Amino acid sequence: MQSGWLLACLTLPAGAAEYRATNRWTLDIGERSDSTPAIAVDGSIILGMFNSRLLAVNPDGTMKWKFRAGNEIRSSPAIAADGTIYFGCRDRKLYAVTSAGKSKWTYATGWWVDSSPAIASDGTIYVGSWDHKLHAVTAEGKARWTFATEGFVVSSPAIASNGVVFFGSHDGKLYAVTPEGRKLWEFKTGGAILSSPALDWEGGIYITSTDGFLYVVESDGKLRWKLKTGGSRDGSVAIGQEGRIFLSATDEVWALNRDSTRRWRRGKMDTDATPTVLADGTVTIVWRSGQVHNIDPDYKHSWHYGIYTCGLISPTVSPEGITYVTGQWSKLAAIETHVPLAKTAWPKFRGNPRNTGNLADNPR
Repeated sequence: MQSGWLLACLTLPAGAAEYRATNRWTLDIGERSDSTPAIAVDGSIILGMFNSRLLAVNPDGTMKWKFRAGNEIRSSPAIAADGTIYFGCRDRKLYAVTSAGKSKWTYATGWWVDSSPAIASDGTIYVGSWDHKLHAVTAEGKARWTFATEGFVVSSPAIASNGVVFFGSHDGKLYAVTPEGRKLWEFKTGGAILSSPALDWEGGIYITSTDGFLYVVESDGKLRWKLKTGGSRDGSVAIGQEGRIFLSATDEVWALNRDSTRRWRRGKMDTDATPTVLADGTVTIVWRSGQVHNIDPDYKHSWHYGIYTCGLISPTVSPEGITYVTGQWSKLAAIETHVPLAKTAWPKFRGNPRNTGNLADNPR
């Protein structure tokens, strides 16, 4: 473990309150990670690696355990209420691992599993695969059902409070499927859907497409509105206070009002990561250039850290206000701000610190 590796920089407007962010620790994790960390109940940080390892890191920055899968891990782990960790792997399997880092079971799909699992309130695990299917798997590792599409499914499913599952496919469609595997509806866009749905408490589903649009679809499959962004990224939408919307668009990050009007745009730097919204209304963004920026809702001030180059991962925030982020070159950093995650419907990738992708796990 190292400390002091990052350089903290802070900019404030005249008359603004003092705002502090410090580097608590950094850890050399030995390989690139494109897996957004999940935080267990005991504070452990869980993330997947391109060298086929799933890592558990203690809150003090020391290594807890390593679990070896059969190939690269791009899927972000999800942690169930009992501590079981689920993640997909490019060895074509969904894994279940105990909180102690021991294998519980594996479930085989027909191709890579880059999609991140979602965990339903009844314990069912939903995950997409390059085999063109959404898989529903029991907590015991048995197939419950599969739902076929006409394209790869790298989009990570999102679960509404009533149990309905939403996900996108390379066939350009957003799907709504019941807990029993029955299609409720499909919504066609003009391009492949690589991103993952974000949900609001009013029934809205937010998704971007490679056709260059952000879509907001109602729970009945009707379009609420769409907005031309000019491009598409793997990153998904985050929802802040007052229904504000944050997303990566081409080489910028946009902040929108709930009615689609734009508040501000930040660029020109590459980002594929989903923004993360904090309880004070600020939003944290990771750029591929290696900058981690925190921006006021009205774009009045920010702090930022240098973390060398960054990959696809989005920041994860602990209840104590520690932001965890990885650089592409083998570093996991803990940034201490004492500001926890926003209590909104979908403030980060996968919705909550355990990455369950389940709206019922996000308390109002």
